[in-house]
Amino acid sequence: MTRVPPRTGRGRRSRGGTLTDRHATAATAGQVRDLHAFIAGLPKAELHVHHVGSASPRIVSELAARHPDSKVPTDPEALADYFTFTDFAHFIEVYLSVVDLIRTPEDVRLLTYEVARELARQQVRYAELTITPFSSTRRGIDERAFMEAIEDARKAAESELGTVLRWCFDIPGEAGLEAAEETTRLATDDRLRPEGLVSFGLGGPEIGVPRPQFKPYFDRALAAGLRSVPHAGETTGPETIWDALNELGAERIGHGTSAAQDPKLLEHLAERRIPLEVCPTSNIATRAVATLDEHPVREFTRAGVLVTINSDDPPMFGTDLCNEYAVAARLLDLDERGLADLAKNAVEASFLDPAGKARLAAGIDSYTSSWLAS
Repeated sequence: MTRVPPRTGRGRRSRGGTLTDRHATAATAGQVRDLHAFIAGLPKAELHVHHVGSASPRIVSELAARHPDSKVPTDPEALADYFTFTDFAHFIEVYLSVVDLIRTPEDVRLLTYEVARELARQQVRYAELTITPFSSTRRGIDERAFMEAIEDARKAAESELGTVLRWCFDIPGEAGLEAAEETTRLATDDRLRPEGLVSFGLGGPEIGVPRPQFKPYFDRALAAGLRSVPHAGETTGPETIWDALNELGAERIGHGTSAAQDPKLLEHLAERRIPLEVCPTSNIATRAVATLDEHPVREFTRAGVLVTINSDDPPMFGTDLCNEYAVAARLLDLDERGLADLAKNAVEASFLDPAGKARLAAGIDSYTSSWLAS
């Protein structure tokens, strides 16, 4: 997939203003690079990023070489073509072929730690990584060994890289109620439930996978103390988001792209302070949105909705979180303070403990003040 570059070159970096087309004549390449440098060092939290979908070309190639019966290319260059999607259904097909490369606890541990390493490189200090344990356990990985592998990687990432990981276990919607039952069991059994687990989600295709059928499973997860973060309204209309809110008790919405079609829904999200996990480049890659300029993130912010910026499945979409912040800077006309506020949105919307939220928000403020004073 060709990387989608943020078109920030038409704006300018301003200490007190915003990045706007009105001042295009004042823009210089150096000023644009300056904004990118600010983003690169900005402490961040990421709330919508998938475990397998974060496997870099290097890791995918290594896993494909371990399992030569797979159709996934071992050449990192060939993966760029392999990760070019015709539509959302094709994306799911390719995604599942990569899932099939995760066959042993050692594969799980390698992938998890390397994802953390990439997050740390981007100054992501806290991430809620969406994991689909059903995809691994149904392929024969022992469930206890799976939990031990992700927890070992989580602890090593925090001590060695300084990145705090937490887990969201999600139901792969395309696998139906069998997957829902298994995922719920793994998430709520005290003998298996990993220490880092904080939330419960629902991913995969939305068309033909109505949200209400998963209500009993979300009810059990919520009763066990997990938070509800289903995908909704990515490739379907706003009614799917309403179902996620009313039937699944959603506290955040994954994507929520179609919320812009329903003013009452936007008002509800804004009033209840229910965040949207917005993933701009992903929405273009899967054809959920036609072009970046048509992305509804502007409507979300104008309506007062709490917006967080995320990368979803970054290597598959030729992006990373820093690039998504640069895209957001252009779409929302943000300067450094605006980007810092965007980063603090993710902290607010996270399930990090209050002391951790305060530390991370203070780190964002300190970094921004130092940058602007330099």
